[in-house]
Amino acid sequence: MLLQILLYTAIGSLISLVGGIVLLLNNKISHKMIHGLAALAGGVLLGAAFFDLLPEALEGGDARTVLLFTLLGIIIFFFTERFLHWTHRHHHDEKESVTKPVVPLIIFGDSMHNFIDGVVIAITFMTDPHLGILTTFAVAAHEIPQEIGDFGLLLKAGVKRSKILWFNVFSALTAFLGAILAFALGGILEQYIPLLVAITAGFFIYIATSDIIPDIHEENKKGFAVFESGLLILGIVVMYVAVSLLEHIH
Repeated sequence: MLLQILLYTAIGSLISLVGGIVLLLNNKISHKMIHGLAALAGGVLLGAAFFDLLPEALEGGDARTVLLFTLLGIIIFFFTERFLHWTHRHHHDEKESVTKPVVPLIIFGDSMHNFIDGVVIAITFMTDPHLGILTTFAVAAHEIPQEIGDFGLLLKAGVKRSKILWFNVFSALTAFLGAILAFALGGILEQYIPLLVAITAGFFIYIATSDIIPDIHEENKKGFAVFESGLLILGIVVMYVAVSLLEHIH
């Protein structure tokens, strides 16, 4: 089980780095592409939360308690984002000036997010491997636009491309730390896994509704706003189909 968790943690980390690596190769990457990927990721996160994580949590726990912990997940990540206020929203602000002191903050924030991703992947794998696989790709989908934002800010700060790559490889290792820690505590956490899955659902819902959907609403160009909305719906549909197929196979 641990090897499977680490394998998918590695896959998720590699997928999330793809967008940033493309940006390093061609820093003229379109602003529209970043926002389009974020909209698609928002749909994937909502689909994963409502079609996969919440049903799984409700199977193993009392409905009222599960929903309470889903809300708790939203609140926890609200305060996490307040603490790391320069993440997400600041990544999408093209007019923000970037100075050298911001660089360690970007790396720290990215490392924290990767650590949480590793914990989430491990917890869902311990619940059900199929759930873990879907969660891995949902997490990776969300991380792609974030990594593009991170790489972009580091480039603006004047950091060399080679250093940016190494910084992100280092921060990606924290995902393995989170996965191993969650697995090591598996025996202690086992009875709480439905509640931890509910918290994860709250995390996904929060990211989609607080960071991604507001960006779509703020888009000035009507045509592109419609395109982003379509990508959001596409992400939801993709997750619904994926969950349905895995349930049929399972």
